[in-house]
Amino acid sequence: MALSWAAGSPRLLLGWGLLLWGATVGASKVEVSMLEMVEVELGQTARIPCNFSLPGESHYAYINWFHIDKHSRTKIYYMVRGQEFEVDPEYKGRVAMENDFTLTISRVTLQDARTFVCQVGAGSLGVGENRTRLHIYKTPEPPEIQVNDAGIPVTSKEIPKIAVCVSKNGFPAPNITWYKNGSPLWQDDTQVSILSTLIKESSGLYTVSSNLFARVSREDRQSRFHCEVSYRLLGADQTAASEKVNVTVFYSTENLSLMIQSPQPQVREGDDVTLRCEGDGNPPPEYNLLKVQEGAQPEERDLPSSNGVLILRKVKKEDSGQYLCRTFDLDSMMKLEDTVELSVNYLEGLKITPEGPIQLQQGEVVTLTCDARGSKPLEFRWKKEKKGKLLRSGKQLKLNNVTLESSGNYSCEVAVTGVPGLSRSKQVNVAVHTKPHISSKDSLVPVQQNELVTLMCKAAALPEPTITWSINGKVQNHTDHHRVISNLTVQVTSKLLQSGVTCTATNEVGNSSHHITLQLRTMTTPPPSGNTTAEPIKKEQKTQESKGVIIVAVIVCILVIAVLGAVLYFLHKKGKIPCNRTGKQDITRPDARKDEIVVEVKSDKLPEETGLLQGANSEKRPASDQAEKYIDLRN
Repeated sequence: MALSWAAGSPRLLLGWGLLLWGATVGASKVEVSMLEMVEVELGQTARIPCNFSLPGESHYAYINWFHIDKHSRTKIYYMVRGQEFEVDPEYKGRVAMENDFTLTISRVTLQDARTFVCQVGAGSLGVGENRTRLHIYKTPEPPEIQVNDAGIPVTSKEIPKIAVCVSKNGFPAPNITWYKNGSPLWQDDTQVSILSTLIKESSGLYTVSSNLFARVSREDRQSRFHCEVSYRLLGADQTAASEKVNVTVFYSTENLSLMIQSPQPQVREGDDVTLRCEGDGNPPPEYNLLKVQEGAQPEERDLPSSNGVLILRKVKKEDSGQYLCRTFDLDSMMKLEDTVELSVNYLEGLKITPEGPIQLQQGEVVTLTCDARGSKPLEFRWKKEKKGKLLRSGKQLKLNNVTLESSGNYSCEVAVTGVPGLSRSKQVNVAVHTKPHISSKDSLVPVQQNELVTLMCKAAALPEPTITWSINGKVQNHTDHHRVISNLTVQVTSKLLQSGVTCTATNEVGNSSHHITLQLRTMTTPPPSGNTTAEPIKKEQKTQESKGVIIVAVIVCILVIAVLGAVLYFLHKKGKIPCNRTGKQDITRPDARKDEIVVEVKSDKLPEETGLLQGANSEKRPASDQAEKYIDLRN
């Protein structure tokens, strides 16, 4: 028994020790609280708080930090009695503990995504611990979408590929969702198939790609597809969407239309017209444009077109008719046709009868008729001159009892009803031949003897008249629209006062005359007025007055010269003016008298004045007296 007890005593002591340790742990009064999860971005610093409480005035003995991989824990850091120690080489230089016992891990990597344990020991009070899950994240790059640009036929037997979506460098691995016109697409065995691939890069980050397969219809030519990547961040779901894309859908042509495009609703001759054929298939089919030739057996004539477009330049009425567009769809094996009727509005054959120029005699009657052909009813308007006022509407214009004023160009304007801009005009000249008519009515013109008088004579006629005068003089003629104005300028003589003046206007039809009587004007006679004018010129009176003024001026000049000559002669006799034989002496002042003034007086008398002066003195003056005179003002 003793051996058994002795032999078993170590095991018994070990059992009691484990029992006591378990009782101590179970009775621990150390409480540790930690966050369930801490999230931090790759490469940043993670902070894991550790909060604990002890009863009374108790103190902790040590703090240990572990990380758990699967089911094993590894100590990475601990502190005993205020001293800190790093244990795990993986975290050497990257871990530290702040004053509030928060563990910091700098430059976190993807491998740091673990569970971390904070353990607090307090001696007899026991040991307490808790744990936090460290979550490392990396926001993925925005998703990129690439559409199938080869085109997708709606008749495809297999589910065609629509697009592929890729999101790179995320952690943890993100998810991709597909959308069509804003509604999510889900896996479907017959209509939609989604295949996703997850790739872990050498950096530990994830790249996810997703391929969308879906059946399409004609309506999907306007559908918009996009993808969206989703990931968890700070306990919330985050998303990023790609751009929206269209997919090219191939489908057969079911409807065909042929249209006319022109500048105006109503096609006119001279317009450029475009015929455009369009079908609702994709890709567009081949189009054939034809014109149907009318007849007992209509024929079709191929027209040169490009992609269903035919341009007709400066159309004529011959271009009117039925046009046909035809296509053959290879997918549906159907022939489609559409027709359109082109009507080209025209206006032609404009003429006026009788044709011009039309010559009439005064008082005659003429009827002008305008005619034309057009695609629609025509409107006729008559005007005198192209921009004159409206005379009449209708085909005919009747001119009654024509006069000279009826002469001119008559314009017929024709327009096609309901077709703006389609109009033509034509003119005809009407000439009414009349003998001249003189409009000068003044028969008596007051004048004075020997004065110049201007007489005026006006005449109008067709053909244009010629005006002649009964006497000779200066004649000036002016012509204005079948009217002639003639001005005669003559000097009034006794013979002219007796005979008077006659103006005569003559043309092929006849002539007319008008006599003008000249009468001496008294002082009370008012100046002439009217179409026939007189312009007197007082030539003789003005000549006599001018001669008197000249004589007086010459006498005054002679007297002034005589007085001046006498003074000079007196000074010469006194010796005040020394002269040489030529009558001219160069006056040179002595040195002592250089500051004295000498004035030179020259006689610029004209020869005729000199003659007059000699005549007044009744003697011929010597040459020395006619030469230049010098007056010495020194004394």
